[in-house]
Amino acid sequence: MLALPTTAALLFLIPAIPISIWVAFRDVSTMKIPNKAVLALFAAYAVLGLVALPLDVYLWNYLHLVVMLVIGILLNMTGWLGAGDAKFMAAGAPMVAAGDISAMMLMLSACMIIGIILHRLLRLTPLRARYPHWESWTSGNRFPMGLPLAMALTLYLGLAAFGG
Repeated sequence: MLALPTTAALLFLIPAIPISIWVAFRDVSTMKIPNKAVLALFAAYAVLGLVALPLDVYLWNYLHLVVMLVIGILLNMTGWLGAGDAKFMAAGAPMVAAGDISAMMLMLSACMIIGIILHRLLRLTPLRARYPHWESWTSGNRFPMGLPLAMALTLYLGLAAFGG
């Protein structure tokens, strides 16, 4: 059982699904995550978290954003993560309960493996011919991390909302 309250997870999931689809699509197609998507995810937490969580938890969860932003910046400086990925990861971090960090890391790991396999397999399908200008098809060793980050966030919120 996840620590995030069911109501909070459901409220966060409603905007997280379309934002995550947007992020995944844009990152696969352009290798960039729009700042508007990051701001929309942050705004979703800022507004809905105030209603869905006790005030002390709501405020404390902003520390998750700061910690993940620092980690993301460090990963970006080393070339392991894009700046948009770091910002998206940080914007979604307040939606993850402190007690669920281990579970979220497992979900992210699984989503990274699935995302890489899925992306590599899709490059072998007619989808590549239909969308030949997608940046991620020819990005070499670079991978659109927005795909597994978005998958992991929606998986986590979905499991928390519907009895994970």
